[in-house]
Amino acid sequence: MGAINPVDILLVEDNPNDAELTVRALKKQHLANQLYVVEDGEEALDFIFCRGKFGNRDPDSPPKVVFLDLKIPKINGLEVLKEIKSNEKTKMLPVVVVSSSSEDPDIKTAYEYGANSYVVKPVDFDGFVEAIRQVGLYWLIVNEAVQ
Repeated sequence: MGAINPVDILLVEDNPNDAELTVRALKKQHLANQLYVVEDGEEALDFIFCRGKFGNRDPDSPPKVVFLDLKIPKINGLEVLKEIKSNEKTKMLPVVVVSSSSEDPDIKTAYEYGANSYVVKPVDFDGFVEAIRQVGLYWLIVNEAVQ
């Protein structure tokens, strides 16, 4: 594997421990130059659509991937996903749902709304770090995104 180019990632996670583990796993693999972490669905949509406190962000520089938890405050993850995928400007943005929910309705709805992948958070630390590493490698290095 050759040199890895740093990329921007949006992590939508309200659990500080899970957010820290995700950030550490991605940075350990040198998979992120800029990691943006937001804690609720409203902030996530503001970031993606360059509004509110993210109004100065360049709308032509979206993150390479969004890691999205479902159980987040203000606007839940499924609604965030639905809004991203129903908008012409953002519908091609890869969204990986990373959730503790392994309930079939959540998984089915996430895919119906356009999730690119659905990963259930492993309970143990090593399993969580390995899952994030694998998902990060795939979506940030292996996958060819639309430019």
